[in-house]
Amino acid sequence: MSKDKLRIDKNCLNCDHVVEELYCPNCGQENTPSRQTFHHLFIHFFEDLTHYDNSFWRTIVYLFFKPAALTKAYMDGKRMSFLAPVRLYIFISFVTFLTISLFPTETVNTKVILKDTKNNKELIIPTIDSLHIEEKSVNGLTKVGILSQKNNDTIIKILQQTTEIDHGKSNNKEVADFGYKSVTELDSIQKHGDNEIKVSKTEYWFLKKWLAVKEENSNEQIVEKFMYAFTSNIPKVLFLYMPFFALTLWLFHDKKKWYYFDHGIFTLHYFSFLLLLILTLFLTEKVMLLFATTPVTDWIRFSIKSVGIFWMIYYFFPAHRRYYQHDFLTSLYKSSLIILINLVVLFILVVLFALYTFNEIH
Repeated sequence: MSKDKLRIDKNCLNCDHVVEELYCPNCGQENTPSRQTFHHLFIHFFEDLTHYDNSFWRTIVYLFFKPAALTKAYMDGKRMSFLAPVRLYIFISFVTFLTISLFPTETVNTKVILKDTKNNKELIIPTIDSLHIEEKSVNGLTKVGILSQKNNDTIIKILQQTTEIDHGKSNNKEVADFGYKSVTELDSIQKHGDNEIKVSKTEYWFLKKWLAVKEENSNEQIVEKFMYAFTSNIPKVLFLYMPFFALTLWLFHDKKKWYYFDHGIFTLHYFSFLLLLILTLFLTEKVMLLFATTPVTDWIRFSIKSVGIFWMIYYFFPAHRRYYQHDFLTSLYKSSLIILINLVVLFILVVLFALYTFNEIH
């Protein structure tokens, strides 16, 4: 609740009604000065969004550790003690989007390590892909006298060899090509090939997008960028996916007893939990990266991820049973089908979304 001083004047600025307390008894507007600092606006926004008091923290605890308790309390009419479902989801979604966007994309520093047996040292040379250096750039250093011709030839040879390795020409670590070598080959087959070897419009879009990604990135860059795109797009896809998830709940339960609204409230709380857990795991991972990589820190990171993923999947089962009041076997059967169907569809959507936004990552 706001701790600003009351206005000296006793008339409401909104309706001109006489007001003696903090809020006008006629229209409910705060009787505080109309000109405020930016700090006040920010705090006021946060307070309005979260009802920043005990109800906010109570809501977070219930959401995170008591599956379906928050939804049952809301449906039983206990709505002043907790944050409203829509407001809760908007707040957690806003914080998650903002936090993930604040961290820059990590790029792959592909390199080759040469061992100097005489001095027992290692020389690390980045490849052309990692530095975006062309051979003419190295030749330019020779022309201005920075590199000798002998060193020029050696560096060019090393860079060419390591670039070929990065592109899969000298090893078997090649990302899936689906039988096509390039976008040009795919376009040629699609235009001039027989109907038997042509693909559908959806397959063509997917293959063209994938081959374009392969042509512009090394294998390591594809894996790293894709994982980043996959993770960062989960909150966006979850937001768009909520109505479908609520629909699957509606299809699996008694239509007379449960309205779509009831499933919608359950979905809002469940997806708020998912976002909160994703945010927690994301921040934990960033904090762990600040420490030196040791077997102990690796074990801690693995343990935290394992517990988080387990809780993310298991959470739905007790939440479903407590909210819908089924017996154990019926709840297990329905919740398993619901989770399986939605996991498959959601995974496909996230992959397609990640692929669609892949080239936007730099």
